[in-house]
Amino acid sequence: MSIVDPVLQWYAENRRDLPWRDESCSAWGVLVSEVMLQQTPVARVLPVWREWVDRWPTPASLALAPAGDAVRAWGRLGYPRRALRLHQCAAAIVEHHGGEVPATEAELVGLPGVGAYTAAAVACFAHGERTVVVDTNVRRVEARAVAGLALPAPSLSRAETELAASLVPEDPAVARVWNVAVMELGALVCTARTPRCGSCPIAGHCAWVLAGSPAYDGPPRKTQSWEGTDRQVRGAMMAILRAAADPVRLADLTPACPDDELRRMRCLDGLVADGLVEPVGRGRYQLPG
Repeated sequence: MSIVDPVLQWYAENRRDLPWRDESCSAWGVLVSEVMLQQTPVARVLPVWREWVDRWPTPASLALAPAGDAVRAWGRLGYPRRALRLHQCAAAIVEHHGGEVPATEAELVGLPGVGAYTAAAVACFAHGERTVVVDTNVRRVEARAVAGLALPAPSLSRAETELAASLVPEDPAVARVWNVAVMELGALVCTARTPRCGSCPIAGHCAWVLAGSPAYDGPPRKTQSWEGTDRQVRGAMMAILRAAADPVRLADLTPACPDDELRRMRCLDGLVADGLVEPVGRGRYQLPG
């Protein structure tokens, strides 16, 4: 039995009402959502996405704004380099595509900050192209349902991509729904730690469930720490800079890491190297202009 039809039916009854899935959402709105959703939960993205598309409804409107405004508006979504990439992406769309988000994967992947997944997602969800959209949720559903594995391998394999491609319906309109439906199933039901198999529309045909839900026995999974890391210090520095109306002194950044000057300076140098912070005069810093 194909898992496609029951997943599509489940999605029709259980889909979340998210603004970037609305037919009225622009291709730019879809692109912004895909970049924001990378490693960030929907609940955190929603308010920031709404503010962004209200403030910068087109690539041209963002391209005209200072890069620092984009970084400040990014708030606490994390990985603020994504804000810079979106700003650079907007400028590239204006310069090379007449201000319109391109429709093909080949064109999209050439934009700053747009990788293979984002290109496939935008081409599919914004432009209705038949693409193979494979994120962490999709990989997990298909690993369990078809391959009988508790979790997919740490890195996307060619075999996984081929499996995902084989499941995408030929009709582009149906493929568009399938790509988001299987992603939604992974996000809401077939979760990594506590899958709700009793609520899954394909549990009766899931190879992993039928095998007795064996434990994961692959390579160790990497976990992303936060407390006590440079990422935490960088985030604290960015919060200070976002809240400041004027350039801040080096001493103003001390609360981000009060007990380790070496780490503090290393993190600040990293932010400057990444283009997220600009030195201003002697010993003062600000978000990029």
